[in-house]
Amino acid sequence: MFLKGAFLFMARTSLSRANQRRENIAGYLFMLPSLLFFAGFVIFPMGMGLFTSFFNYTMTDFSFVGLANYKELIADPIFQKALWNTIVIVVVSVPVTCIFSLWVATVIYKMHDAYTSLFRCIFYLPVVTGSVAVTVVWKWMFSPYTGILNYVFKNLGIISKNINWLGSPEYALGCIILILLTTSVGQPIVLYVSALSNVDNSLIEAAEVDGATNLQVFWKIKWPQIMPTTLYILVITTINSFQCFALIQLLTSGGPNNSTQTIMYYIYYNAFKLSRYGYGSAMGVILALIIAAFSAMQFKLAKSDNG
Repeated sequence: MFLKGAFLFMARTSLSRANQRRENIAGYLFMLPSLLFFAGFVIFPMGMGLFTSFFNYTMTDFSFVGLANYKELIADPIFQKALWNTIVIVVVSVPVTCIFSLWVATVIYKMHDAYTSLFRCIFYLPVVTGSVAVTVVWKWMFSPYTGILNYVFKNLGIISKNINWLGSPEYALGCIILILLTTSVGQPIVLYVSALSNVDNSLIEAAEVDGATNLQVFWKIKWPQIMPTTLYILVITTINSFQCFALIQLLTSGGPNNSTQTIMYYIYYNAFKLSRYGYGSAMGVILALIIAAFSAMQFKLAKSDNG
């Protein structure tokens, strides 16, 4: 009986392992198209970018230069300006986007479903609208001659003469940040509304019965439960802000006097206008490292807050 039981156990174990193996193979086969796409269009280009950054790669030359491209970056004043502008965009736009989105979501998520859906649609509309269409509207609003912004400000007595918003180094970067904010808050608002709707109401009711204020309820109950959503929004918004390109290309081309120059646009300018692919790849590697550092810092801060 003992031998028979042991034999049956071994047979069942072998069959279970065979079934598990077949399930694993089937799973990997289903994942194979996505894995091939990811490897071919993400991993391989990343590796090629890193490889190319060590070469003087132009239309007429492909020679190994080691770290020369990175040394040139350190001494490049335009890259330094682009790096500074990019950091300013990230430092300003990311917190403002998250705070404004959370505030709007807190206001609208308790409304009737019809009104909540309406506001979500209004705020999300710029996200799904083509960047060219959005840029054309903002370019008209910022026009120094026929723009509505100058018209309103002059009638309110805020300014005495028309301002060339996008043509002035003093205002151009602020205008870019403002446009970026309007196109960035849609997705965070939708995500925050969903997260706040899933907060356990029994905990909120218990806290209110115990005399907790609205601020205490938010900070002690709602905030910890929406922290994963906040982390996701922070990381995605940071990456999108670092990769700000379309607005720069369509509105200012990095001007005036490089006041709106960003790393992404400077990569495009060097790689596709000057055909300096190696130098552009080096900037891409630096940008990837900076984004990774910011994202890691956000993960660490979020983990410490949860702790």
